[in-house]
Amino acid sequence: MGINEVFLRPTVKQVAFQILFPNLFGIENKIGEFQLKIFEKFPDSRLLTRRQVLFADIGPEGKMENIPSFDDTRLGNKIWQFLSANKYELNITNNSLTIISKVHKSYNQGDGEKFRDIIEYVISPFITTINPPLINRLGLRYTDYCPIFEKNNKSFKEYYNTLFPLNKFKIEDSEEILFRGVTKRKKFNLIYMEQLLKAEEKKWEHIMDFDAFALNLKPSELVSVTDKLHDIISQEYNDRITEKFKEYMRRSS
Repeated sequence: MGINEVFLRPTVKQVAFQILFPNLFGIENKIGEFQLKIFEKFPDSRLLTRRQVLFADIGPEGKMENIPSFDDTRLGNKIWQFLSANKYELNITNNSLTIISKVHKSYNQGDGEKFRDIIEYVISPFITTINPPLINRLGLRYTDYCPIFEKNNKSFKEYYNTLFPLNKFKIEDSEEILFRGVTKRKKFNLIYMEQLLKAEEKKWEHIMDFDAFALNLKPSELVSVTDKLHDIISQEYNDRITEKFKEYMRRSS
């Protein structure tokens, strides 16, 4: 079973929903129409440019003026960014849409606005306005920063069902431990990373990163498949923590 409650002290620091689709050169002409459809929740917008680098071999005697002319505007990747009052961030390029939340409380449980609500709010007008022919990749990623109460194997195991090889790399002796696995979960995929990291002097963090994704989907499948990806992540997170850690998250302080 996955997690089916909303904790007072959640560990998730960032959640990202992303779709990748074929490069659509006409998307720029439709962004304005899409913007109006999401304006109520994403009133703050801006146009960003991700710069690319031009490499040119001009030789030892070469001069800059001998470099073939180019259109500088074509060397950047435009990003249409929309921000909500609730600190959701929406970024769109010619071949991607990404929603990022750093105030995540719940995917689809409890009171108040949920992350699934935002996904539906954005995806429905995006599909009808932009009309991507295919979704190459759909990803849902949760990044959790979890406390380390005492830096030793005994304490660590009381809170986490870790995949670290602690019999060979003891927590108390380690400066950093990193595990990364890429696997199948039925017809979907999961990248799982777990890391022991020194955040600052005498302070350590246990990071768990869940990236579930699906390939080659119809646009109409997006929300239903995202639900399944969330179930995978919820189950994996539940498997990695103990009941004692859940009790810690249930307390406000």
